Amino acid sequence: MPRPILAFASVTFAVAFNVPYVLLASSFGYPAILREPAGEVLAAFTAGGPALILTWYAFFWAALLFVPLAAALAINRDRMASAPGLAVGAALAGALSGALQAVGLARWVFVIPGVAAAHAAGDPTAAPMFDLLNAYGGVAIGEHLGQLLLALFAGLLGTVQWLEGRRFTGALGLASALAITLGTGEGLMLALGKPGDLFSWFTVGGFLILSSWLVSTGLSQMRAK
Repeated sequence: MPRPILAFASVTFAVAFNVPYVLLASSFGYPAILREPAGEVLAAFTAGGPALILTWYAFFWAALLFVPLAAALAINRDRMASAPGLAVGAALAGALSGALQAVGLARWVFVIPGVAAAHAAGDPTAAPMFDLLNAYGGVAIGEHLGQLLLALFAGLLGTVQWLEGRRFTGALGLASALAITLGTGEGLMLALGKPGDLFSWFTVGGFLILSSWLVSTGLSQMRAK
């Protein structure tokens, strides 16, 4: 991919993937609402209507579009000559992260609407079904595995950038990797029946640093010869 296009894609993605997140936070109380009782979540989902489903669909596509972007950011001719293991590892980790997070988010578009409708109709199995979907599709696949791989991507590519002499950009990548990794502890705490609020703050901070890192990565692509 030509450097100017890759730079534009990185900066644009850093901004664009936050748009559905902000919309979900304002209209649905995301992500805090996911730790509320299933009945409350499903009632809020039903109240959100088609606009909420389309917002989740946009979030799904943001994760899916990260697959090619991660590969393009990680691999170029120079890196394949100087650090092929780190470059290929970063590309694979980033692509797998985007795919797994997309799988987790897809449930809100293609599965949860039916569960919410069943709950609104008084089906007593809807709430337990939602809890299972949220625990497996959301916490285990999307949040835990997806975000661990995202942290690996940022850590590997941040290391490559550091070795290339882009110390500030590399440090941002490594910092986001550390924060996101710590944030995945929330899912484990929930599985152990413990509160995971502290870990959730690491996730929020990690994604804010990740956005800054993607912008810095894009700007460094613009300056590269």
